[in-house]
Amino acid sequence: MTISALAAPRSTDRATIETRASWAVCLTALGIAAVSFAAPAVTVVALKPIAADLGGARSVPALAYSLAWLGSACGGLMMGRIAERVGVRWTVMFGGAMVAAGLALASSGGRASLLIGYGVFVGFLGNAGINAPLYVYVSRWFDRRRGSALALLSSGQSVSAAIWAPVFAYAVAQIGWRHTMLWFAGLEIAVVLPAAAIMFGPANHSIVWRQPAGGVRPGQTVLGMRPRTALMALSAASFCCCVPMAMPQGHLVAFCSDVGIPAAQGAAMLSVLLGCAFVSRQFWGFVADRIGGLNTILAGSTCQVVAMVGFLATQNEAGLFAVSAAFGLGFSGIIPAYVLAVRELFPASEAAWRVPSVLLFSGSGMAFGGWLAGAIYDYAGFYAIAFATGIVFNLVNLAVIGVLVWRQQRLASP
Repeated sequence: MTISALAAPRSTDRATIETRASWAVCLTALGIAAVSFAAPAVTVVALKPIAADLGGARSVPALAYSLAWLGSACGGLMMGRIAERVGVRWTVMFGGAMVAAGLALASSGGRASLLIGYGVFVGFLGNAGINAPLYVYVSRWFDRRRGSALALLSSGQSVSAAIWAPVFAYAVAQIGWRHTMLWFAGLEIAVVLPAAAIMFGPANHSIVWRQPAGGVRPGQTVLGMRPRTALMALSAASFCCCVPMAMPQGHLVAFCSDVGIPAAQGAAMLSVLLGCAFVSRQFWGFVADRIGGLNTILAGSTCQVVAMVGFLATQNEAGLFAVSAAFGLGFSGIIPAYVLAVRELFPASEAAWRVPSVLLFSGSGMAFGGWLAGAIYDYAGFYAIAFATGIVFNLVNLAVIGVLVWRQQRLASP
């Protein structure tokens, strides 16, 4: 059955744009994200072996991980507009091919090859063509359960690392990090390109692009502010919350090794963190559909900062497993809630550039946080200062989002 056939609305669904095709598109996007966003995880699992091969500094593989996020965030602005012109199918296929090319380049040489491979190819040309375009594309297939759909799509990043971290740990131990990258490049081509070609054809515009009545119109104020000011506040908040978000995800395996926990257990701990993130993300999507994007960001960010304190409070294996699970449960709903907030606060016609703009800052925060933790470790020799710095950024995020939530509630009150 084709997407066009699935897109015919059932008699019980005439008040909504959602159909079976909506969920077919969303699940396909989830599967693609689960493969493509595993590429940066190779540098997390193999951080110490890569550092040992390339001079000993952990900031080098940490920087590669960060550049992949930064490149994806920066390239998303360009790819979001390109997807509007040529279609999501082509940007996703191009992105998958570039991720594979980046992995091949990163595995072929020294520091420069690693950083260019991840920053330019995996990030700027690769995942940029997948991440932001898919968020915009999937959001336009939903109206009533948009928060749940975006939460499911964003789970691709958690699913990818949760599934692939143990696989990468085993592969790195058996064949080395270079051959692991090459092997995964082949898998990227085999999975992403055919899935995008089959499932992401031209949308049924009469159904998918129809806007609900009462939507936000261009030129309206947002939370009593100019649209530009509101977008800048959301973007700044997304940067600050993603700095601490990246630290455990990028350094947990190495942190465990430093405190005497085997790397395989650290990889399992990362899988627990991201597995909990996947499960709880569906809960956060359910919550977001009922309380809105801004309130969900505030709740998720509060849970995240509590878990970050936990990484400072314990270093035993059982405690770190518990804290990792709590961190995954807390941070998981934040990024899709930002996309939902943009769709709620701004006109749908502006989503193609406003969503990538916020994702630019969230991705930059992930990039900065991953690099910063590595740089602080290289300077201090331990991670406590890095995690404490992440907590400070998280508190700034809570302050900004708290003000936006307060303005929203004030305007909504009679």
